[in-house]
Amino acid sequence: MLKRNLLITILSVLSLTMVFSGGQKETGSSAGSTAAKEPIELSMWYHGAGNDVERKVLIGIINDFNSSQSDYSVVLEEFPEESYNDSVMASALAGNLPDIIDVDGPIMPNWAWAGYLAPLELSKGAIDGFLPGAIGTWDGKVYSVGLWDAAIAMFARKSILEKYNIRIPTLAKPWTGNEFEAILTKLQASGEFDYALDLGTAWTGEWYAYAFAPFMQSFGGDLIDRDTYTTAEGILNGAESIAFGKWWQSLFERGLVPPIAQDSGDRDTGFIDGKYALQWNGNWAALGALDAYGDDMLYLPAPDFGNGPKIGSASWQLGVSATSQNKKGASAFIEFALQDKYLAAFTNALGLVPATSSSAAMTENYKAGGPLEGFYELSNVQGMIRPVTPGYVVMSKVYEKALTDIANGADVESTLDAAVDEIEIDIENNSGYGF
Repeated sequence: MLKRNLLITILSVLSLTMVFSGGQKETGSSAGSTAAKEPIELSMWYHGAGNDVERKVLIGIINDFNSSQSDYSVVLEEFPEESYNDSVMASALAGNLPDIIDVDGPIMPNWAWAGYLAPLELSKGAIDGFLPGAIGTWDGKVYSVGLWDAAIAMFARKSILEKYNIRIPTLAKPWTGNEFEAILTKLQASGEFDYALDLGTAWTGEWYAYAFAPFMQSFGGDLIDRDTYTTAEGILNGAESIAFGKWWQSLFERGLVPPIAQDSGDRDTGFIDGKYALQWNGNWAALGALDAYGDDMLYLPAPDFGNGPKIGSASWQLGVSATSQNKKGASAFIEFALQDKYLAAFTNALGLVPATSSSAAMTENYKAGGPLEGFYELSNVQGMIRPVTPGYVVMSKVYEKALTDIANGADVESTLDAAVDEIEIDIENNSGYGF
């Protein structure tokens, strides 16, 4: 009887233990389901290491996004611009790209074609009203969007133009090619300046295709046949491009511009120091000139050499890597960053062209009546996107070498023929880049 009662007692204790154990299990499971979920980390690479002003604006956007929702958390990693593209390509080969990737607009088609980038997943209307140059498309899809655009203008001083009885051009009536020629000759002959025009040849790399190809396009030439994107024959070495090349060479032969191997210090301060009467420069340098000359500063449209005035467009943009496991979240961050207040913040901090007219209205310098207001319309009216092809990466380098050689006295026609051959070989080696 004692053994039986002891057995009952043991079974009762075990039963109670199981009940309480089960209760604790259920309670633990319920607590786990209501616990705060850790946000998914989104890695972001950016080219602006060392630019504290730019970094401050970007960090502000990231902090706002991270605190606006609990699903994702963006973590920034910065690279120097000089090594950024190489870092991206090396990481792409290793299969180690971030979720959000910074990309220079004209390079984007190459990265999309190579499989580095995925199309953005944006809400309908998210990029309505954006400048064309701020939207990166490839194969009919949007792969990147810029928080600003870039524009080039002819820097001039009103007092100098008036002194030499030179007409102030407008977007509706820019200088013609012949008019521009006469202006350069007059300014050089004045003896007041070392050179009539500063082209900025101290800057190398992308500057050549960005800043100087639009002159050639205004002559009627181009880097490639944009109807097919499969050949440069008859385009880069066509009659119009050759005419541009001869004019380009003559600028150096006649001493109207500094030597091709320009001193970088003169590029930075030569116009402000009065060495150059005119300067071909971008909006990023406009604030410095404005500080120097105030109301005397003018930012003029490109000359028209016969086929309409042209300037380059598109700058750095944000995209999503093709290997990201969180494409929706990465696109959500990019869309969040497209708010006018952030576009205006970049413009106010860095002098960049606002990507929308509504954000321009929120800025100090680009609002109606602002001293840099004209840059927005320059980008909108004269802006020409660089050739939208993966081959542009090679094309740009080939063009830089060709213009450098021509400036140094090389035969124009044979130099452009050689450039065409290099571009054609690259296209062939890459099976037409999909065109």
